Amino acid sequence: MQIMIEQGNIRLSLLKENIPPLAYELVENHFQVESKSDKLFSFKTSSRFNIQNTIGGKKAKYILNIKLVNDLGYINKFFECINEHLVVGGKFFLCSESALQRRKRILNKYPVFINILVYSLDFIFNRVFPKLRLTKKLYFFVKGNRNRVFHEIEILGRLYSCGFRLIKKRKVSGVTYMVVEKVSEPTYSMEPTYGMFIKLNRVGKNGKRIKVRKLRSMYAYSEFIQEYVYENYNLAEGGKLKRDPRVSVSGKIFRRFWVDELPMIWNLLNGDLKIVGVRPLSAHYLSLYPEYAVEKRLSTKPGLVPPFYFDMPKTFDEIVESELRYIEAYKKSPILTDIKYFFKAFDNIIFKGARSQ
Repeated sequence: MQIMIEQGNIRLSLLKENIPPLAYELVENHFQVESKSDKLFSFKTSSRFNIQNTIGGKKAKYILNIKLVNDLGYINKFFECINEHLVVGGKFFLCSESALQRRKRILNKYPVFINILVYSLDFIFNRVFPKLRLTKKLYFFVKGNRNRVFHEIEILGRLYSCGFRLIKKRKVSGVTYMVVEKVSEPTYSMEPTYGMFIKLNRVGKNGKRIKVRKLRSMYAYSEFIQEYVYENYNLAEGGKLKRDPRVSVSGKIFRRFWVDELPMIWNLLNGDLKIVGVRPLSAHYLSLYPEYAVEKRLSTKPGLVPPFYFDMPKTFDEIVESELRYIEAYKKSPILTDIKYFFKAFDNIIFKGARSQ
């Protein structure tokens, strides 16, 4: 296949020599220039200036960059720059080393026992330090923006927040190659959930937008790919996503013992939540509910202890019906209903081992 190139830092004739054959297949399959108006630019750069200086005021249909995302400074700004220079429907080719791929590389590089020590130190410095307020400045002073560590979910979340959606990904020789498509302008979010304690956008009573406080149980930027995960994973019992890849290893432990929900007590104290009530949901998750159920849900305040623990529904439809039964009972007798639901939920959780999925 012949691909025409307007200009760029490296010619496509050299691109094939710089990435593995299986990665180049993604280029062949998704970057097909059919006319002179289909401008394509290829780079190996971590600088937004190179992108802006090369493309200028033009709009490209295809942009490729084989510099690892791990070495980009101000990653979201870089993705936003790519978005700005692509037409809607244009495609962006990128590559990165995920945290899991880095873990495998380190463990395979050193002898047994030494590799565990090296990986443990690497994890603390590169995964923990950047997220703690006390060590964040030290980390970037020592490390800068070079060779940073990101989970694949975080990279996807950053891409989706910058107006892209995933078309195809392929893992080759310890590197993940992705083809993404521009579908919108960036969200320019100033409040990504980065750090140990987070605030999630949820829908409260009468459609009021509230910030629910939680201890992080998902990888950073996970909130931007909820629709992507929903499309690729099924709902489990309890109404949550089955095998949700956004939940971290520590997050699974936090969720099992409700540690992640302890900060929600603040929402209880400021009046956004009550003790018993339907779960506070995101706008996207709420959109999955039937219209009549959404209307009834918005008529009451969400709660810390959901009706789920009262009658333990199995399917999404059963969860909807369970919540509607609670709402109807609550409207008839608020205090008695909440007392009844609270103690039944307490019994199911403590003595019968009920757990949210």
